[in-house]
Parts: sequence; C-alpha cells; structure tokens
Amino acid sequence: MKSTTPRRSRAAIVCTGTLALALTACGGGGFEEEAGSPQQSSGPAKLTILIGTSGDAETNAVKAAADAWAKKSGNTAEVVVASDLNQQLGQGFAGGNPPDVFYTDASRVGDFAKAGNLYAYGDEVKDAGFLDSLVQTYTYDGKLQCAPKDFSTLGLVINSDLWAKAGLTEADIPKDWPSLEATAKKLTSGNVTGLVISGEAARVGAFMKQAGGWIVNEDGTEMTANSPENVEALTFVKKMLTDGTMKYAKEVDAGWGGEALGKGTAAMTIEGNWIRGALQKDFPNVKATVAELPAGPKGKGTLLFSNCWGIAAKSKNQAAAVDLVKSLTSTEQQMEFAKAFGVMPSTTAGVEQYAKDFPQDAAFAAGGEYGQGPVNLAGYEPVNAAFNTDLEQLKSKDPKAILDTLQKNGEAVIQGK
Repeated sequence: MKSTTPRRSRAAIVCTGTLALALTACGGGGFEEEAGSPQQSSGPAKLTILIGTSGDAETNAVKAAADAWAKKSGNTAEVVVASDLNQQLGQGFAGGNPPDVFYTDASRVGDFAKAGNLYAYGDEVKDAGFLDSLVQTYTYDGKLQCAPKDFSTLGLVINSDLWAKAGLTEADIPKDWPSLEATAKKLTSGNVTGLVISGEAARVGAFMKQAGGWIVNEDGTEMTANSPENVEALTFVKKMLTDGTMKYAKEVDAGWGGEALGKGTAAMTIEGNWIRGALQKDFPNVKATVAELPAGPKGKGTLLFSNCWGIAAKSKNQAAAVDLVKSLTSTEQQMEFAKAFGVMPSTTAGVEQYAKDFPQDAAFAAGGEYGQGPVNLAGYEPVNAAFNTDLEQLKSKDPKAILDTLQKNGEAVIQGK
C-alpha cells in the first residue's frame, strides 16, 4: 500500500536480457571519479528528480520543496513522476542517462549499489541524526548509500466498534503473543475474524523479529532464515491460522488487511500508517485505534518500509544533489511532508516532533527505534517472491521446511550462484 511507482521518458536499453540483468550488468561502469568525490558541472546545476507518488499531495509537496531549494540555491530542479519507478531507473542506468536524484526503495539498494549505480554520499549527511534502524537499512558493503527519506512501520490496527462490541477496553490491547492469541479468539465470531493480515514476509516477518530472529544477520552478509527463533515465529502464526483466529486477507475476500478491517470482517490487522488515508477514503465511518505490535518471546519487533534519496553515480551534479538532499531531509521539511501526505520523518528529532503533532499515530513512530528494514541483498527479489508463495501456504506446510528453502535460496544469492 505504499507508493513507489512513477513516469519518465523511456531510455534505450543498451544491454540485452531482462531488467535485472540491465541493472547488474550495465549500470554504473565507465566513470573515472572516485566514490566520495562529488562531481559538479560548471554553472548552475539542472537537477532531474525522479519520484514515485501516492497522489497529488505527495507530488505537489515534493515539487514545492524542490522549487524552494532551487530558488534559494540558484539552481533548477525538475520533479518527474514515474509510472514504474524501478523499471525507469533501470532504463536510465542502462542507457547512461539516469536522473540525478531519485526515490530508492530499501529492498533495491543492494542491487543498485552492487551495479555501481549509486553515489554513496552517506558520509556527507551522517550528522543529520537519522534513526539507527534506517542507517542500517541503507548501509550496503559497509557504506551508507543514501539519506533515508522517510519511513513507515507496522502497528496493530483495531476496529474500534468491533472491539467495544466484544466488551474490550484499552486495558485489553494485547502486549504479547499469548494475549494476542487470546484477544483474537474473543474477537472471532460469525463472519468476523480476530486478526487478518496479508500472507507475505512483509507482515509475517514481524513475528520473526519478535521471536529474536530475522532472515539475515545484522550486517546482511549471512543467511539466518532457518534459525530456531524463526521456526518458533512461523509455528506460532501457523497455530493461529489453523485455529481460525487469524486469517490471510484473501481468505475473507479482501485485497489486504485494511480492506478487511474496513469491511468489518477483521477486528484487528497488522498494517502501516498508510492505512489512515485508505480508511478515510474507502471506509470513512470506520474508527480505528493503533497500538504497537505485541512483543514476542524476545521483545518488541516490527518492520520498516522506506525510501531514500538516491543520487546517481553518473550524475554531473552530485554536489548540488547532496545539497538538495540536505534540504529535503531537514526536520522542518520532513514535517511539511508528514503534514502533506502522512509519512514519518527519518531523523530522531523529526520522529519526536511527529509523535507530538500526531499522537494518534505515536505507536507507528515508536516502531522506528526497533524496526527492521527489508533484506537488501543484491538479487534477493526472486528469493523473497518464492518465500511469499510458501508463506501463503503456511497453514498446510511445515515452517521448518519453508525456512530451509529460504535459507538455501538466500545462500545461493550471497554466493553468486
């Protein structure tokens, strides 16, 4: 439900094969400047900024911020909205004419960095006070590749009316796995399921973190998918699915958890702060309460979803681009984005301000301190797709077998097979 899909003129692909091959085989080579030495063409810079967008509010906010920077700096900045961000970035990299600045999804940083497509300028913005969890998310090969733009986390979102109908109060909000299981059971009645989520790693993975596990180790160099902690997490999810107190969205004829919550077929879901706008648009009469996700055996855990401001390795305006990013990631500017289209700031100071200004979403903001970003291994995307397919069948599959397959597939990616 988050927006990372934009529109730009089609660039010629100079290598044959798939987009993935274009990203890894064609991108980034042939420039002589050392990484860390920003390039700058003579005269005022003319920057192109490629973005994905959730709608007019986001587009207009980014354009206004870019225009303000351009006016102050004497440069120019054109914001281009792409129809398919990753595809158009791949075309730009392969054709040798990428945008100067662009949204980069956390899961694609490894692909872009390995191909040499990113100017790793992290050292130039390291004093901005970015959340540690986001710095880790955008670090690849030991370098902070780009400045985190904003973030979202997962929270426990409750249909307030169904909650009250079941005789539950604020004191009953689950704080751990046993209370989550018990509360979901109380809320499951008739056509209402206690907890409905999407059957994918981007939701189920939160339980892995709560159990003390994750797919890769802390620096992303080794697979840890089939650890006992992850087996415990998937076993718990499978038990709730089997008991019927948790269902996947497709089982209740919904596209995602937010739709199920809005339709009243889910009393609780696990979703990000984008659910606010979706409910307001599609189910304006539904009241929702948000809490942090219940802790697991090893404590709190949630997942991060984010973009960063990527800068092209082949940009001739890297110095100006870094200056633009510094402006875009200031607390003041990030709060303007938060008010315009609901994202949370990527800095500690920004998160504190956000929680004060939007207390109803403080639980989402709190997750930034302990959230886990996506796996950013180069070439991991098809491995994740296969994992999602297995998770959809978790109720009938062995959790250990699913994780063994993920471990094997992930190791093959790390070893370059």
